[in-house]
Amino acid sequence: MEYKLELVLIPVTDVDRAKKFYTGQMGFDLLVDTPIGPGKRIVQVTPPGSACSIGFGTGVTAAPPGSQQGLHLVVSDIVVAHEELAGRGVEVGDVKHYDQGGWGDGPHPDRGDYMSFAEIADPDGNLWLLQEVNQARA
Repeated sequence: MEYKLELVLIPVTDVDRAKKFYTGQMGFDLLVDTPIGPGKRIVQVTPPGSACSIGFGTGVTAAPPGSQQGLHLVVSDIVVAHEELAGRGVEVGDVKHYDQGGWGDGPHPDRGDYMSFAEIADPDGNLWLLQEVNQARA
């Protein structure tokens, strides 16, 4: 039996502002934007190349806006992804790497998988981490 993660809900304050951020600035694809009952709406967007989407809306989660922390967006080249997102107006933290028990500036010197990161927060403060994997095969 396979279990596939398809959708992660994130709490937002303003659905239209979040939709604009994720589709316009982050470059996610819009899959769904529909009412789901009186006073309820769901928006579902997917990062390019991902099998898992995020969803947000009104009446879809009781979690407080900005409380989703640590979602990972895996990229094959964190430097290119950082430049691309910053060029679209996304506030991306500096690239940093973890090596031998501590943090250092820039990507991992060997571009080791799962070692380089950069933080992104959406307009509500939901925190994302870019994480580099498979850079050697990029």
